[in-house]
Amino acid sequence: MALRIDPEKNEVRALQQVTDWRGKRVLEVGCGDGRLTQRLARLGAHVEAIDPDAERIREARKNMPKGLRARVHYSVGNASKLKYRNGSFDLVVFSWVL
Repeated sequence: MALRIDPEKNEVRALQQVTDWRGKRVLEVGCGDGRLTQRLARLGAHVEAIDPDAERIREARKNMPKGLRARVHYSVGNASKLKYRNGSFDLVVFSWVL
């Protein structure tokens, strides 16, 4: 049985209510398999997605649709040791991580 998370798109509707994601530079901390990353990119964001688990990053890259590749960059990273300069992002998403 396949696991379907949020088939009603409630998460997407909630994200749309937060801001207009189009053109925003977003850091997603703890991206896991990239499910939320893809949703943010489909809303128009340019997403830098990090996760400390290299296997999850490989899985996210493998599952990313070609049409989103220009909007998403995955890398292994840790929230306690961010390599980005201040002001690099418009928004930071930290969801489903704890």
